[in-house]
Amino acid sequence: MGYFTIKDEISTQFEEKKSIFIGHIKRVYEEEEAKKFIDKIRSEQKEARHNVYAYVIGENMGIQRYSDDGEPQGTGGIPVLEVIKKNGITDVVIVVTRYFGGILLGKGGLVRAYSKAAAMAVDEGTIVEKVKGSVLEIFIEYDMLGKVQYLFEQNLWHIENIEYTDKVKIIMYCDVSKLKTVESSVIEATNGKCEVVIGDESYYFKKENRLFQEQDI
Repeated sequence: MGYFTIKDEISTQFEEKKSIFIGHIKRVYEEEEAKKFIDKIRSEQKEARHNVYAYVIGENMGIQRYSDDGEPQGTGGIPVLEVIKKNGITDVVIVVTRYFGGILLGKGGLVRAYSKAAAMAVDEGTIVEKVKGSVLEIFIEYDMLGKVQYLFEQNLWHIENIEYTDKVKIIMYCDVSKLKTVESSVIEATNGKCEVVIGDESYYFKKENRLFQEQDI
């Protein structure tokens, strides 16, 4: 099983009755990391009236925190948190900065504005899936390369790299749910003339039929 999070750290903004709302979003993995991001935004936006925030951390969304930062209770932090939860994402922190424009928005107006700022940040940050996967290393003789490449093409499996030494080494980042299928298919295609080495499980980002390591996404 995988989960969904945010790909990019970005900021978006809009104006509502002369108040400026800026939504900041970042992927984080620990509560301390979320707090540091919140402090960073507060420092950068210290002239703002409010820096409302919410964050959710953990594969099971076990850590959930929010703050209205001086706005009327329930008008800032909870709406931002609800946007995170409705999108089904985790390991994410959102800070919404408000520069007050002199016109009161009312509780309903504040809820709508903070929800909009958070939703814009999520949209621009891009939701991505994280899944458990393993590095799959396939060792074959040179005369089997074409057959294995064709197998991968037919199944839309992505070959991450090919190394040529005394044998051909094919490297793939494989979703754990497909490991047995890929392994058995390669063994069948090569009539057992191969060696398949499966690495330890870890999390990868998934886009269409390809897995990416964090530094590559």
